[in-house]
Parts: sequence; C-alpha cells; structure tokens
Amino acid sequence: MQQIAEDFWNIRGSFKIAKVLDIGTHMSVARRSNGQFLLLDSYAIGGEDKRRLVKLTDNGAAIDAIINVHPFHTLHCSKMHELFPGARMIGTARHKRQAPDVDWDDDDIEDASTQAEFAQDLDFSVPAGLDLVTGDDSVHAASVLVRHKASGVVHVDDTLTVLAAPGALKPLLPQSRLKFHPKLADALQPRAGAADDFARWAIDLASDWGETPAVCAAHSAVRHLQPGGWREEVLRALGDVEKALAKHRAEYG
Repeated sequence: MQQIAEDFWNIRGSFKIAKVLDIGTHMSVARRSNGQFLLLDSYAIGGEDKRRLVKLTDNGAAIDAIINVHPFHTLHCSKMHELFPGARMIGTARHKRQAPDVDWDDDDIEDASTQAEFAQDLDFSVPAGLDLVTGDDSVHAASVLVRHKASGVVHVDDTLTVLAAPGALKPLLPQSRLKFHPKLADALQPRAGAADDFARWAIDLASDWGETPAVCAAHSAVRHLQPGGWREEVLRALGDVEKALAKHRAEYG
C-alpha cells in the first residue's frame, strides 16, 4: 500500500496468466473531502496491505463505496464485497453480469448520473468513440478513467498503460511514458466519426487534467510526472495511434 499523495494510496496486486506470468493488478484508495474513503477497483488484499487499509478506514466502516471502473476487471469483486459488506458496490453493466452474487448498486459507473454522485471528490472520463465492451473479450481498451480532485492523481485501467520491467529489473530499467492500449483500434466504434471523437476526447483530457502529478496504471506501475508531463504524454500517446485512427477514417469516413 503506497501513499501517492496526502489523501491517495495505491495497492499493487498479483494477477497471473495461466498461473505463471504475473501481469499484476491494482486498487486505489481515495480520501473524500468529508473524511470518508472510496476504493477504486477491487483487489482481494491480505497481509500488511489489508492491515493498513483496515486501520486507515476504521475497520472498513469509513469506506463509502468500492467503484469498479473497468468492465473486465471482475475477478476480485466478490471477495471485496465480503471484506467490506457495508460499502456500496458500484460497477459497469458487465460487472453485474459477471459477478451476480454481489449486491451491486442499480446504477452503472459509466453513466453520468452515477458519476455525478461523487463529483465533489472525483472527476470521471469515458473515452469517446470507443465501445466499453466489444464482441471480443480480449479487447480491454476502454474503461472509466478517474481523477481524484484533492490530489490530482489519476487511476486508470488499461486505456492508458505504462510499460515497466518485471520483478527485480523494475528499478534498473526505465518505465515507458503513457501509451494507449495496443488494441485501441479494435475498440473503435464501427461508424463514421468515431476516430475523430476519440482524438478530440484525448486532446480535451490532456488539457482538462493537465495538472496530474501521477498516474496509477493497472498491470504495470505508478508513473510520477513532471509539471506538464500529463499533457505531453497523452498527446504523444495520441500521436502513436494516429495510423490506427487514419485507417478507421479511411474505412468508415
């Protein structure tokens, strides 16, 4: 459990493919302006991380909600619901289908009306021009991005990634700058204008969240940014996918 800012923590977890390759996962903890807490995503914590979180949140009584923002990150939702049964469980429509045993809120986090409930403490952004869920379950390019207003820290799953060396090599090799998910092209909606909608969304996000000091990215790392780094890296990431956007425009207009 790493403290990123005065009122924001990030917990790095394990997620193994075929029980061998550990690509990691994460969950963030944000303190609200009223002193309560919000968890961003679910991870079945244990050991020292669990002890610290329980102590920080008055045995979980101070956790208002667990907000799950990526439709394909569902593995730990049931366990988190068991650990903190008093917290509201909020997710996407797909979370409800994948984990029907959880007592989910009626509303979905991809909906603006649900996001508005937390507007005092969090900013949300859903990528324009992308399908949140496609017909291919391997396409995880879209998610609900979250920015904690008090600290400026961004929590993101898959939409923006950071490439980092695994294990003992991590301190020795530099992590990458921010990049958009490699399957972004497969998530673009099959319609005219989707590529331009995505590009405009990315440009606006680079500006609107320009003071972001750090990004907590799933599967990889926390990226600390220099002043202006968020805008620069998001725009460079957009430039990296321009060929994919141009190909989409050529096909759909």
